[in-house]
Amino acid sequence: MAGLVAEFTDQNFDADVLNASGPVLVDFWAPWCGPCRMIAPMIDQLASEYQGSIKIGKVNIDDNPGAANQYGVSAIPTLLLFKNGDVVDRFVGVPPKPKLQAALDAAKG
Repeated sequence: MAGLVAEFTDQNFDADVLNASGPVLVDFWAPWCGPCRMIAPMIDQLASEYQGSIKIGKVNIDDNPGAANQYGVSAIPTLLLFKNGDVVDRFVGVPPKPKLQAALDAAKG
């Protein structure tokens, strides 16, 4: 993972995601998931493009099942966009990058 992509855990999820000062995109993934590996380069690109305006990070659901269970993540990859501690957008599978960018731009505004 790129240095710009945060690693969220069950321990830091509240502090780093729910209490974040700005929007946060969370990628729920697992190392054995093919589509998760497919989407990883796009997540890295988005982290670079939105550096300073939107925090982007990943939750490994094998190591941190709490947050995944809390938000009803039943298929991966699932991307949740949080703003002020609330889920404002949800993507399951591998969404087109422009669709993600539109959601991120809307959350910034």
